[in-house]
Amino acid sequence: MANKDLYKTLGVSQSASPDEIKKAYRKLAMKYHPDKNPGDKTAEQKFRDIAEAYEILGDDQKKAAYDRYGSAAFEQGMGNGAGQGQGQGPGFGGFGFSGNFSDIIDEMFGDLGGGRADTFQQIGADVRFNLEISLDDAFKGTTARVKFTTGVSCDHCHGLGSQGGLAPSTCTTCQGRGKTRYQQGFFTIERSCSTCGGSGKTIADPCRPCGGQGRVRREKNLEVKIPPGVEEGTRIRLTREGEAGLRGGPAGDLYVFLSIRPHRLFKRQGADLFCRIPIPMITAALGGEIEVPCIDGSKSSLKIPTGTQGGQQFRLRGKGMSVLRSGVRGDLIIEAGVETPVNLTKKQKELLKQFEETSKQEENSPQSTGFFAKVKEFWDELGGTS
Repeated sequence: MANKDLYKTLGVSQSASPDEIKKAYRKLAMKYHPDKNPGDKTAEQKFRDIAEAYEILGDDQKKAAYDRYGSAAFEQGMGNGAGQGQGQGPGFGGFGFSGNFSDIIDEMFGDLGGGRADTFQQIGADVRFNLEISLDDAFKGTTARVKFTTGVSCDHCHGLGSQGGLAPSTCTTCQGRGKTRYQQGFFTIERSCSTCGGSGKTIADPCRPCGGQGRVRREKNLEVKIPPGVEEGTRIRLTREGEAGLRGGPAGDLYVFLSIRPHRLFKRQGADLFCRIPIPMITAALGGEIEVPCIDGSKSSLKIPTGTQGGQQFRLRGKGMSVLRSGVRGDLIIEAGVETPVNLTKKQKELLKQFEETSKQEENSPQSTGFFAKVKEFWDELGGTS
């Protein structure tokens, strides 16, 4: 480090406060950290330089020694007498990444070097269950039973994972930190403790039925209340009914996703229901009254006006689906499908011919008359252009 200007390395003045020095170091260390610049030797050297600078300037005693003696204070072992306390490792020349330097690396990069990957108690996973119901059940609501296999709390150890329910003990390998640290050249490497798996705790006598996990796989049987008005894709959450947590950790949630089977009579669109009803040609022509079904099992009378056309729609207010978390209902929309008679007898055919002979096309069939008039105009225009 001979003749190095540590303040220039960090880009701060000699009067900079400890917070300003730390902030400058954090910014540069984040920029030049080897994990962010793999294989870049220049970045690696810059990271080494700013780490060396912060090791001195980030420590009040070392900084005072550097301000008074310069780089010479940390050469040829002088650092041992120039503000370096006992138990802090070698001087600057032997740079051991101790004290506040290791702490700030942990603070900035977390688990980049292999931090705690686990905790002793873990929350259980959420579980998804797909449930199909009928449109009738979606209208009125129902209670359904769901069965699924997942991790449940072990009865033998009451979910704690230890034989006899004994409390876990502190891991002797990592002393409860959940990670171990060792020096590899310039860097201090931290990894999850192989003994406790990063949890910092161990079980001396694991429960035999669950192998120390505190949970076993078993079928779970639950009742799910489905409110009126649910739609396709509705998600119902049952808190803490998912997979049991690890070694006494909280359970996850159960999410029930609903799908609705097609109905033989009705089609749904939001809160409204659609029903296509075939109407005899005579009823459509002369008018009349028919009974239509409703989703609640009742019947409603519908007046068919004279001259009803195929595809014409009629709306029955409040006869549709229930609306979720509301007392109102949607509408029932009836679409008329005018049915042409089939399998006519000879006499019926003669009567229809008589009707045709006595009818006036413009008055009795205005839609077809208007359409074919437009077709004639279209053909005439084509003939004129050619």
